Amino acid sequence: MDGLTFFGLLAVSLMLLFYALEENSPWFILAFAGSCVLASAYGFLQGAWPFGLVEAIWAVVALARFRSRLADKVQSA
Repeated sequence: MDGLTFFGLLAVSLMLLFYALEENSPWFILAFAGSCVLASAYGFLQGAWPFGLVEAIWAVVALARFRSRLADKVQSA
């Protein structure tokens, strides 16, 4: 397994892990967004630009969810 393939495996594995943990804390949503950015970078580096583009969009969506969840948590405190 070359370095780029390992990087991609790590990125999507982190996405899966953080997605599964999202209900525990808004910070896992932020971590999911970060892992989406890593997966996007992998897609572009590998030459699969549609994958890279979709993962970049997922990162933006996850950041919006993080901000919303964090604001809800602050208001309920």
